[in-house]
Amino acid sequence: MRLLTKTTLYFFSAMVIVLVLTGFYLFQQFSRQINERSDRELMAEEQGWIDYLETGLENGNTFILRTREVAIYPVNASPNEFPVIEDIADNSLKPKSGLPYRQLSQVVGIGDVSYQVILKKSQEQKAVLVTNFTRVMMLVLAGLFIVTIIFNWIISRNLWAPFRRSLQKIRTTELNKIQTVHFEKTNTKEFNELNSSLNDMRDKIYHDYINMKEFTENAAHEMQTPIAVVQGKLELLLQDQNLKEGQLQSLAEASEVLNRLGKLNQGLLLLAKIENNQYESAEPVSLTAITRKYLQLFDELIKDKGITVETDFGDEFNLRLHPVLADSLVSNLLGNAIKYNYPGGVIKIIASKASYQISNSSRLEPIAAGKIFKRFNTSKDGGESSNGLGLAIVKKIADANGLQLNYHAQNGMHYFELRVM
Repeated sequence: MRLLTKTTLYFFSAMVIVLVLTGFYLFQQFSRQINERSDRELMAEEQGWIDYLETGLENGNTFILRTREVAIYPVNASPNEFPVIEDIADNSLKPKSGLPYRQLSQVVGIGDVSYQVILKKSQEQKAVLVTNFTRVMMLVLAGLFIVTIIFNWIISRNLWAPFRRSLQKIRTTELNKIQTVHFEKTNTKEFNELNSSLNDMRDKIYHDYINMKEFTENAAHEMQTPIAVVQGKLELLLQDQNLKEGQLQSLAEASEVLNRLGKLNQGLLLLAKIENNQYESAEPVSLTAITRKYLQLFDELIKDKGITVETDFGDEFNLRLHPVLADSLVSNLLGNAIKYNYPGGVIKIIASKASYQISNSSRLEPIAAGKIFKRFNTSKDGGESSNGLGLAIVKKIADANGLQLNYHAQNGMHYFELRVM
């Protein structure tokens, strides 16, 4: 829920509570005033009847009067000092909803006779007041709700426009182009503080990005050179015929570990470059054509394991992807399919305009969802040369270029599928 919507809801809720409480208070005040007025009128009317009875019954006559609003008749009861005034409902005319009345009841003494005096005064005015007051309150609440919605829309469109522009810039900014992004000043203090902080953060991110980029480039150069020199020296030593068999074995193992270190370094540097967006998408490339190229490059490995390759290139699977990343994507997927296959196994490659799929037979169990694309997640069947970065690189390339990478295993086959999101 948007911040403005939440604020508006809180404001509207508070206003509803205030209006309801205010309406209740006003109604109680109006009701009290109407009751006081009715009570005064009833007591004045009662006094008029008492005066009339005292004047008209001097000769010992009795008086009886019964109407809808007045009842006076003699009773065998002691006079009351004060009248009883209460609200009642008369159901004689409206059985289901009685008419509201304010009733005064008192036993008074006229000469030697006690008379029950009952006076009623219609309270329809009060009922109409309640109805009209409720109607007015509902109209006020409805009007307030409509005005609040309109006010919310106007504020959301105008007052929050600078915030939306800043948010859109954040969403669409690429790391390698972040220096060109500028968050403008506005006439709102809070937005100026936000944009100023974003500008400072932009400068820091760009500075860190440049440092990281320089580090990866320097590391690629500085680390690969000594590794290549050491690798060359080891190869020269392996050609020395004066070395003993144990020494040759140790040198071969060192050479293998050093070779693995070089590949690990290249993989980590590639991941860093992908994360820093150092590979910009260029012209569309065909993964189908790249797959044909790597099938030729891996031909000897495939034949050594006796693997059968089945291809179904129904159409070209074209992607706007940097050539280096496209090569890495295919080589890692195809390399894994060969590495984790068993002798005499099968590799199936299916390409179409919408998807690209590589599947391979394997005796390995399906890889857990939380580990499939995790770095340095290796299998014993992958050999010592595996550094556990292949699928992590594939996943990173897919995420950085808007590709959906899916994995599942079924009936001894492991499937990797690429789709454009």
